[in-house]
Amino acid sequence: MIRIAGDDGAGPAAVRDIIRDGGVVCFPTDTTYGLAVDPHDPAAVQRLLQIKGRPEGKPILLLVDSLDMAAEVASPPPEFESLAAEFWPGPITFVVRARPGVSRRITAGTGTVGVRWPGADIPLRLVAACGHPLTATSANRSGRPAARTADEAVDQLGEDLDAVVDAGRLAGAAASTVLDLAANPPALLRDGPVSYRDLARFLGGRLRRRPA
Repeated sequence: MIRIAGDDGAGPAAVRDIIRDGGVVCFPTDTTYGLAVDPHDPAAVQRLLQIKGRPEGKPILLLVDSLDMAAEVASPPPEFESLAAEFWPGPITFVVRARPGVSRRITAGTGTVGVRWPGADIPLRLVAACGHPLTATSANRSGRPAARTADEAVDQLGEDLDAVVDAGRLAGAAASTVLDLAANPPALLRDGPVSYRDLARFLGGRLRRRPA
């Protein structure tokens, strides 16, 4: 496992090369530390699931750096573009219909995919260097707390990782808001930095919470 400083200018290129070789990279997102692999590489995605000890029945989040990149994996409803213009880049994940080519390992058979355009610099530079969406499932063993530092991630995942991008502690980072746009009306699946009130106001009240 190699460590890459978050401010290392050569870091994005190094991460790109590791991911192209099927590697798993721990990196800071705009919320918590996450695990990046190429979502189009079945072996890498399978390895990611094994490292986390995560059952295949849970979808995997993808990070993008533009609406065009989101369109590579998603077939969103009409309101998606206006919501993205209002709240992206930022800590909100939109669950939308997945394009047919998206792996079942990513969608977990739901036919949907969660996408987020992060506001933080490091994940944006990594996605841009790779030129395609990256997975960003949390860097922790399933059932354990999400990592706020690179050391916390390494303590849980250890030498299973190929590289760690260390940007120190992510101060006050909260898990992203998750809004299901595949539902009608849209459903808030997880509270987060973008509030229910703001979303409901933007959607003209056409919003519900997922039943408990």
